[in-house]
Amino acid sequence: MLPVLSDKEFHGFRQLIFDEAGIHMSDVKKPLVSGRLAKRLAHHGLNSYGEYFRIVSQDAKERQMSVDLLTTNETFFFREPKHFEFLADTIVPELGRQQQVRVWSGACSSGEEPYTLAMTLADALGHWRFEILASDISTRVLETARKGMYPLEDAADIPKPYRNAYCLKGIGRQEGWMLLDKAIRDSIRFEQINLNATLPDVGVFDVIFLRNVMIYFSVETKRQVVSRLMSKLRPGGYFIISHSESLHGVTESLKMVKPSIYRKPA
Repeated sequence: MLPVLSDKEFHGFRQLIFDEAGIHMSDVKKPLVSGRLAKRLAHHGLNSYGEYFRIVSQDAKERQMSVDLLTTNETFFFREPKHFEFLADTIVPELGRQQQVRVWSGACSSGEEPYTLAMTLADALGHWRFEILASDISTRVLETARKGMYPLEDAADIPKPYRNAYCLKGIGRQEGWMLLDKAIRDSIRFEQINLNATLPDVGVFDVIFLRNVMIYFSVETKRQVVSRLMSKLRPGGYFIISHSESLHGVTESLKMVKPSIYRKPA
């Protein structure tokens, strides 16, 4: 029988995930915390979440494991497709003559967003002179993303022309799976980056996607994260968030082009 997660223990893990990732967990997330960490208690043979919290507080590797388990990673190919249409129809014509196009997929989760970006850019640009940085705080989802292999049913979200051009259907032992084309996989660099900390030197980008993650941030955390990312966005570059998010009260350094799509003044 699983131990019960007390309110005090829950508050400890809630503070941990806020300190590590800037994510605010409301009280309704208590069952999620209990459920996702239960396997680690079983792994260590522990009788309480408090015992596990003491391990997490002292062991950096185990702390990363808990962060991996507690961060939300729901995603799928061509999620919010209007953004990729805008990328292909509006942004690419502006950037097509550049020597190289650079895009950052922040909080990329298991990789569906950056692979969607790669397929969109390869098709719209007609060349491979682009680079995508895909980052996430979770090492677990990045391992999945780097493989570029997904259940075949996930391909249903990919438009048929893209499936035919960039997706390989598994056979034999790989039946029921699909693999993204090598050129697509090679166009993406996956890195573990905590957006809630000082950013590494990754250069500047033409477009930054930061979707479906700020809904978990406090207003102050949003301001800090967006401010950090602005230093990595070139003048005239685009900043794209989820349709369910807003930058109202977060920054004045970006001008809204249309809801969820912003641009840094040139």
